[in-house]
Amino acid sequence: EVAGLPVQYGLYSSFVGCFVYCLLGTAKDVTLGPTAIMSLLVSSYTFHDPAYAVLLTFLSGCIQLTMGLLHLGFLLDFVSCPVIKGFTSAASITISFNQVKNILGLQGIPRQFFLQVYETLRRIGETRVGDAILGLSCLAALVGLRAMKSRLHPTASTEPLPTRASILLIQSCATARNALVVLAAGLVAYSFQVSGSQPLTLTGSVPRGLPPFCPPPFSTAVPNGTVPFGRMVQDMGAGLAVVPLVGVALGCAFLLAASKNDYRIDANQELLAMGTANILGSFFSSYPITGSFGRTAVNAQTGVCTPMGGLVTGTLVLLSLAYLTSLFCYIPKAALAAVIISAVVPMFDARIFRTLWRVKRLDLVPLCVTFLLCFWEVQYGIMAGVLVSGILLLYSVARPPIKVGLHPAWALADSLRGAGNAASPPCSVILDCHHVSSIDYTAVVGLAELLQDLHKHGISLVFCSLQDPVLRALLAADLEGFQHFPSWEEAGEAAVRRSYGSQGAGGVRLSPGLTLLFPLPHSARCSEAELGVSRTACIDSTGESSLLPAGLIQ
Repeated sequence: EVAGLPVQYGLYSSFVGCFVYCLLGTAKDVTLGPTAIMSLLVSSYTFHDPAYAVLLTFLSGCIQLTMGLLHLGFLLDFVSCPVIKGFTSAASITISFNQVKNILGLQGIPRQFFLQVYETLRRIGETRVGDAILGLSCLAALVGLRAMKSRLHPTASTEPLPTRASILLIQSCATARNALVVLAAGLVAYSFQVSGSQPLTLTGSVPRGLPPFCPPPFSTAVPNGTVPFGRMVQDMGAGLAVVPLVGVALGCAFLLAASKNDYRIDANQELLAMGTANILGSFFSSYPITGSFGRTAVNAQTGVCTPMGGLVTGTLVLLSLAYLTSLFCYIPKAALAAVIISAVVPMFDARIFRTLWRVKRLDLVPLCVTFLLCFWEVQYGIMAGVLVSGILLLYSVARPPIKVGLHPAWALADSLRGAGNAASPPCSVILDCHHVSSIDYTAVVGLAELLQDLHKHGISLVFCSLQDPVLRALLAADLEGFQHFPSWEEAGEAAVRRSYGSQGAGGVRLSPGLTLLFPLPHSARCSEAELGVSRTACIDSTGESSLLPAGLIQ
């Protein structure tokens, strides 16, 4: 529906990624499949023509596979958080309003956002009462089930069995809320159909059976002739760059899943998996797919243990295509619209504007540019946001107030993780920031993830000698576990007292400016004065300033 393609193409796009990822993927929770944001991009470049959509899938997969083979996964580190937030927030509003016409039962509404708003408001008097009542009821049910799930507390083994069973039942219903709502709406529509009156707008018939296995179309027939491959590529234009690259950007779902489940993934391997899935999917009439935030979150919450869970998902989709498509015609469009709205509304992050205002106001520029221009054309918003973000980053590098060292985000993270692995926890690391003069929001997000990751491994990260602008930004971000001290000496003493008490600590110098603090055995204890410089882990910002993903620490 969002992609502007016949409904069966959503199912055609839902099973190949599941099978491919269980063989080539590295994250147990991640699911490849059609997403609302990717569908919005597809509708912008394929002219609602399945031939263009399938060819775009094949070419996008080739680009992503090439990026993986060339080990370009590091490009994920340079995706600016404000650009991603601006794009996803605008997409949330655009996709949601695009479904309002189905909630109201309106026909013939244009897809361009501003024309869509105008026509919907002008023709609101033509609302079909049946569609509106069903759509709003489904939306209320979805919101209620989501709220119930968020308020449930984990059950304890000491609670009575009926209580645990009730909570488990509610959790299961809330997790499967989309399927339950669509099923209930389908039963209502079927009841009306049997009675001889149908006040609802239905999806309509869906072709039964599996999609044919055939190469992607390198030409397409039109009423007055044939469009050749070169013309199709020319018609898709910037989509050949935007779709695969946005798919990579949405691959941040991989990193999100990895950080929440305490394991690391190989971004290059993920690109190989995504590219292979798109190439093979094009032989089954799929449109471009990428990592799905929603399905990945469901996998994590339901306890999926290996990527083989994708086999179950893919098999269920194939069974649905083979045996259940005759029932899909009874699904009301209003119910599907409610499911889509419920899925994309949480992507709008209203707090990001206030957060950036408090952390670094300059980051609001790429955020607002991306957010506003995406209402005009998605591709213009993304390209403008990336361009503005790059200009701001390059200007900071070209006109630094002090000497700036630039390193990939994982360079700092890997140094700290390597230091932590060199000794048994607990251990402490001090980050000396006396040469850091500014920090942007993307870097703040990277530091927040680093703090959480180090905490899981028993490593305490302490900041010292922060300049006022940097300290204000980090305090405004309200980082969990953030500790700072005016001087390196005070930070070292506090780290020793907190981690080791009277046991004492020693240090080993791992690299220039990096020393690991670890507990000393009784026979090797020394006085506080003897510990000196070596008792702390210190990364001196003169040697290890860090460029987090598209973010700058100067």
